[in-house]
Amino acid sequence: MSIKIRYVFVFLILTGVSGRSISQKRQHSYQRPNIVIFLTDDLGYGDLGCYGNPIIKTPNIDKFAKEGVLLTDCHSGGTVCSPSRAALLTGRNPYRSGFYNILGGTTFLSSKELTIPEVLRTKGYTSCFVGKWHLSVLEKKKLDEPGPGDQGFDYWMGTTHNAFDGPANTKEFIRNGVPVGQVNGWFCDVIVDEAESWLKEKRDKTKPFFLYVASHEPHTPISPPKNYSDIYDTAEVDSLEKTVHYGYVRRPRRDISVNKKEYYGTVTQLDHAFGRLVNTIDSLGLRDNTLIFITSDNGPENPVTLEESRGDWNDPIRDKCFGTPGIYRGMKRFVYEGGHRVPGIVRYPGVIPPGRRSDQLFNGTDLFPTVCELAGISLPAGVTYDGVANFNAFLNRKIKRKEPAIWFYPNYEDTYFRLPEMEMRSGDYALVGWLPSKPDSMKLNNWFFKYGPVRFELYNLKNDPRQQHDLAREKPEIVNSLAGTMARLWKEMRDEGKLKTEREISAQ
Repeated sequence: MSIKIRYVFVFLILTGVSGRSISQKRQHSYQRPNIVIFLTDDLGYGDLGCYGNPIIKTPNIDKFAKEGVLLTDCHSGGTVCSPSRAALLTGRNPYRSGFYNILGGTTFLSSKELTIPEVLRTKGYTSCFVGKWHLSVLEKKKLDEPGPGDQGFDYWMGTTHNAFDGPANTKEFIRNGVPVGQVNGWFCDVIVDEAESWLKEKRDKTKPFFLYVASHEPHTPISPPKNYSDIYDTAEVDSLEKTVHYGYVRRPRRDISVNKKEYYGTVTQLDHAFGRLVNTIDSLGLRDNTLIFITSDNGPENPVTLEESRGDWNDPIRDKCFGTPGIYRGMKRFVYEGGHRVPGIVRYPGVIPPGRRSDQLFNGTDLFPTVCELAGISLPAGVTYDGVANFNAFLNRKIKRKEPAIWFYPNYEDTYFRLPEMEMRSGDYALVGWLPSKPDSMKLNNWFFKYGPVRFELYNLKNDPRQQHDLAREKPEIVNSLAGTMARLWKEMRDEGKLKTEREISAQ
């Protein structure tokens, strides 16, 4: 299809042509795009060269960014792993699915939740998942929890959790329900090998495809091949490291600087794996009709500080975390921007002009409806979607949201830096909200479902992207106008997830 026709198609989407008209246009001149999602784990907004990192070398991702659009206001759907993955696949705030925190116990992605591969299947797509799943227990030891195959993927090879038996030579992979056994190689290399094998040999080449690749890197444990870490074992890196921001989070007083070369090396290794996948897609002649999106599941991890651990615990695993959210405040688990503002780069040749930057907000919940629109699929009726079809963000054009984007995390512990539980975006403003402190005698769920936000901070991100100047006292009228919406969304999403979880348990 010519570039001219492809631009006409995008114009039709953005100017509001009816779904029927778009579908008719496709029948004659438009081939549905292949969709590739490459999800990194704990990669910070500021960890890539193209996002301004002064140290880490990411030549493949930097080149990829020049071929498409780099998003400066891209967000994961949650501030930790499982919630953001649920949001990505369903288009719904993870609290609606009962993902208040990470996978565990009775928390898993319900079979009633409709996913991207399930809806794409209705338009003839085939699909593949490889990597870290973290939405159910794939071994199915406790509950009969749905895995990737139950959620629409035709082919899959994944793990339940991270590579805690070691990032190299893992033995945790399961392929289409069958344990793989010992696999030699680092996680990101193994999953790219599997994705390449599927692309070349195992997929139905008569169908468009959806490929979801979820890396372990740079999540802990961190241990890259020596040839990658050695790149950063220099005096120049030691000097530059002092200029890196860490989300205004206290770093440990103990000296952990010897570990930074391993984190930096891991990101470079990840860059190499991603570059290999992109090169394979291009070499197979799939470049022009494939949309590729690389992003992260949340902000970067931070080491345990002496204060946080009450001075009696060092963590040799998290001591290797040197990820950065760039100029933004907060890191993984924080609802401040650094906890969920993540890298986001999209390439779709002939449709997304190369070498662009976009400052429009794109949330993880937007992916589902955006993919549906590209494939000519109407959003299923009777389901509340928090994301919007937002291809506009890839073209640096605004779109109207029915509801503001919002993120949650249950920061109930009274540590030295007790954190807020929610942030909501409205235009240039970010409203941050706290629940009241949880009494020691109150169970977590009782506290969680009893209260709404009672205290607020307000930031103008256009003037204060670092969220250092709280405007709540200066602009109470804006706080009051937004606080009611925040409280309503909190209760609505939280309570829907509780009801869904209770029904799922009772059905076991």
